[in-house]
Amino acid sequence: MPKVSVVIPIYNEEATIRLLLDAIYNQTYPRKDIQVVLSDGMSTDSTREVINRFASEKSDMDIIIVDNPKRNIPSALNRAIENAEGDLIVRLDAHSVPYPNYIELCVNDIESGRGDNVGGRWEINPGADTWQAKSIALAAAHRLGVGDARYRVGGEAKIVETVPFGAFRKTLIDKVGWYNEQLLTNEDYEYNVRIAKAGGKVWFNPAICSKYFARATFKDLARQYWRYGYWKGKMVQRYPDTLRWRQILPPVFVSSLVCFFILGWFFPLARLAFTAEAGLYLMILLLAGFQKAFSMKNWKLIIGIPTAISTMHLSWGTSFLWSLLNKNG
Repeated sequence: MPKVSVVIPIYNEEATIRLLLDAIYNQTYPRKDIQVVLSDGMSTDSTREVINRFASEKSDMDIIIVDNPKRNIPSALNRAIENAEGDLIVRLDAHSVPYPNYIELCVNDIESGRGDNVGGRWEINPGADTWQAKSIALAAAHRLGVGDARYRVGGEAKIVETVPFGAFRKTLIDKVGWYNEQLLTNEDYEYNVRIAKAGGKVWFNPAICSKYFARATFKDLARQYWRYGYWKGKMVQRYPDTLRWRQILPPVFVSSLVCFFILGWFFPLARLAFTAEAGLYLMILLLAGFQKAFSMKNWKLIIGIPTAISTMHLSWGTSFLWSLLNKNG
């Protein structure tokens, strides 16, 4: 069995880190062949205490913490990989809980040559027991919210553009380099782009599954998608050919709303176009909310689903446009 290093960026994760560590401890892959490297952005809560307490209770698993003073995810991953002893790297997130066979399936797919980077499906869970959190979790796996992102909506095993997290041989670093520390979000996607451009394969296997806890409030969701959109814009400036239809739609939608709204002060036809576009969009979202509310017998979803999806679209689209305009950021 090859030695596996599980690398995890962390910062103030006291609420969820124990769930992740328990899930790693209970993997079907041999525990003696697993190293856990947690890269901490200098947490100010009790994250380290929780980890150290777990390590003392489970002394048969190799766990280390390294410092990440830059406090961003790409640098966290690089610091963790620098300290990784394994031949294979499995990248996880502090808000995730991998299924028991997660590492085993990743290793099998890498060893069989299916992909240079392999990953699987997110089972998206609410970040809290509230109607907002439940709405956000459903929206984050809805085709209206995320398009055809296979790791969110599922599908058959195949070569894809990207996977969440990912697992790869440590020697891949020699071929495609380290994570880009100038790109503060979209680091996984950008890394997978470099793998493909170097002639490698990114493999999606839906059996490789992890629970992922979505944001709990619309405010946190807006902040998350603002980061996603902004740094996707920066990535597109470097790799224009990576822009996909599902990523074009939100900024086009935001642009059209702004243009029609401004022109509407001067031209009645533009005012009509704004009303028609906004009305049609709202009607589609309300229909999606009603369908989910009816199937799940939760009528708060009639408002929650449209609010979550529109928050994702508008925040992502606006920040993407701002990223293109802000050449210095």
